[in-house]
Amino acid sequence: MPLALWALTISAFAVGTTEFVIVGLIPTIAADLGVSLPSAGLLVSLYALGVTIGAPVLTALAGSMPRKRLLLALLALFIAGNAFAAFAPGYDSLVAARFITGLAHGVFFAIASTIATDLVDREKESSAIALVFMGLTVALVTGVPLGTWIGQTFGWQSTFLGVVALGLIGLVASALLVPSNLRRAEAPSLSAQVQVLTSPRLLLVYLITAVGYGGNFIAFTFLAPMLTDVTGLSAGSVSLVILLYGASVAAGNILGGKLADRLGPVPSLTLIFAGLALMLVALGFGLTNAVFTVAVVGLWGGFAFANVPPLQSYVVQIAREVAPGAVDVASGLNIGAFNLGIAFGAWAGGLIVVEFGLSVTPFIGAGVVATGIVLVRLSGQLDTVANVVPAE
Repeated sequence: MPLALWALTISAFAVGTTEFVIVGLIPTIAADLGVSLPSAGLLVSLYALGVTIGAPVLTALAGSMPRKRLLLALLALFIAGNAFAAFAPGYDSLVAARFITGLAHGVFFAIASTIATDLVDREKESSAIALVFMGLTVALVTGVPLGTWIGQTFGWQSTFLGVVALGLIGLVASALLVPSNLRRAEAPSLSAQVQVLTSPRLLLVYLITAVGYGGNFIAFTFLAPMLTDVTGLSAGSVSLVILLYGASVAAGNILGGKLADRLGPVPSLTLIFAGLALMLVALGFGLTNAVFTVAVVGLWGGFAFANVPPLQSYVVQIAREVAPGAVDVASGLNIGAFNLGIAFGAWAGGLIVVEFGLSVTPFIGAGVVATGIVLVRLSGQLDTVANVVPAE
């Protein structure tokens, strides 16, 4: 694989770390800034909202910009947002910094994926994209628990400074290694984009994505305070549990893709969402038992992220039938749906914590995920009628 791909992987590692490390730092930030846990949880929501807004808006505004220049501009915006977070004088400034950083996230992964395919032969395109997204997976396994430990030990500002350093490495590597003569992708026609935005079939899958991810983040956003305040683990132990969660995520991502290849999107999503709902219920009942909780978290991560490959594959399969001229747009909008779900889940989780307490979030999350199962089965029935994607 070209060295330029590794520059993109390093950058993806930095972007993935800053998105999810905030989950482990919520208690630390809340205590330091004197805000409530739900208010600290909004730092997850507003980052995800920045991703959701930034992906379509920035993509449209920067459509004519050379892709290497756009890549470097996005990394510069990412670095500036994290530097702003590291030196934020208060809560409001930190909220603004998280939103700014999120703006760069969605467009970065879209542009990095297209650059990756240009750097290799056609038969290696999938492997090239997988290498870029490996940076996100490795971030969940190593960057997030390490960043959590750094923030708990040296102050949460240190974590953002560490991400700035990673971003600078990615920026310099991309500037030196990514070629400037990349081809420009043809912009989809306006009518093709309208097909994506008005297709009931695609809109239903986007809803499934948002509901399934949102249900998970109702609980996941407040994992750290649940582990310390309810389970009774030390702050240092939380980093190790998040490391376990990240390892489970990496395994679940791979298994989710294999399951979707073998069974198809609808049956695989049904099984994955059912497993996720079961894990959330088990977490709710077992939170006061440390050993049981750690064991559940070790399985929870796998189910929580195993839905990503089948959901993305599902969108692409349907888009090829209903909007063949805008498959990339359809796929990108599903990334926005993931982050819309994260934003909703973190926000709703905060409200639940205020009204009912931390221990209730897994049960509500399970209920939302169960709604996702109903939507998946409905979508499968519509597939059968429309003969778009085999349901079974």
